[in-house]
Parts: sequence; structure tokens; C-alpha cells
Amino acid sequence: MKRVAKFEKVSPGQFSKAWTDTFGPCAEDKIRKIYDSIRLPERATAGSAGYDFFAPEDICLDPGETAKIPTGIRVWMEPEWVLKCYPRSGLGFRYRLQLNNTVGIIDSDYYYSDNEGHIFSRITNDSKEGKTVKINAGEGFMQGIFTEYGITLDDCADRVRNGGFGSTTGQKR
Repeated sequence: MKRVAKFEKVSPGQFSKAWTDTFGPCAEDKIRKIYDSIRLPERATAGSAGYDFFAPEDICLDPGETAKIPTGIRVWMEPEWVLKCYPRSGLGFRYRLQLNNTVGIIDSDYYYSDNEGHIFSRITNDSKEGKTVKINAGEGFMQGIFTEYGITLDDCADRVRNGGFGSTTGQKR
């Protein structure tokens, strides 16, 4: 099995900024407690392809509700690899829990971004059966799978990323 990546926490300062930007003002000691309890993603079994991401705090979504989750996680990976993020299979099956961008794509150069490569997730309870999704702090809610990719023979991309969502779209050469 190839070993191509390493998960890390973002800095406490980056997490605090992201948490406050997402949920509004919050006591610094509460944010630090949440940060300290963050678990790095891990596989549940030797045969699992996906690395489970764990909720940093309790999440409760009624049907149709959406939540933005700062995970506190970043990932370094080899340049020819990408991390693809999906909802945990059971949550998708039972509640139609969806990632708002359907598949989260974490590029290898996102690690060097101005936000330390902080991975966020925006999830929606798309239940058509009136089910409320309850995810406890420390429970898996998303999974990431590393995939190797190729480029075209005539590819000449040489720009450098400095940002997150949409930061590479429309850049001129």
C-alpha cells in the first residue's frame, strides 16, 4: 500500500478564526476545548478505503438544514494525489446527508494555502422522510479517499495557489 499523505491539525489560531467566522463570537476557552478534542481522520479497519473525519462539536440538522463545519484538519500529500471527500455511507443512506459540493476535492497544493489548508465541509440533511440527523462530537460524519490522478501531455499549469474555494478558477497565465 502506498503511503502518500499525512493528516495534521491546523494551528489553534487558524481554528479559532474559522470557528468564529462560522459560528460567531465564542469564548476562547470553549474554542480551545473543541480544538483540543479534534481527532485526526482515520480508517476504521485495515480494509477501509476512506478516512473518517470526526465532528468537532455536536451537529443536529432537521430536514433541509445545512451546516458548515470547520474540521480543524489539513493534509499534506504527494503532488500526484487528491483527497476526495464524501458523506459517511451510513449517514448518506439513512438520512440522505449530502456534501453541498457533492464531492469535496482537496488538492495537494491546498496544504500551502493562506488558511493553512483548513478543510471545511458543508453538509445538508436532504431527508425526504422527515428525519433529523444527529451527529455527536467525535463521531464520523465525512470520509476522505486518496486518489492518484494524471495530467494531459500538453499540460503547462505553473500557477501557485493562495486560497481556498474558487481560488484557482479564472486565473490568467
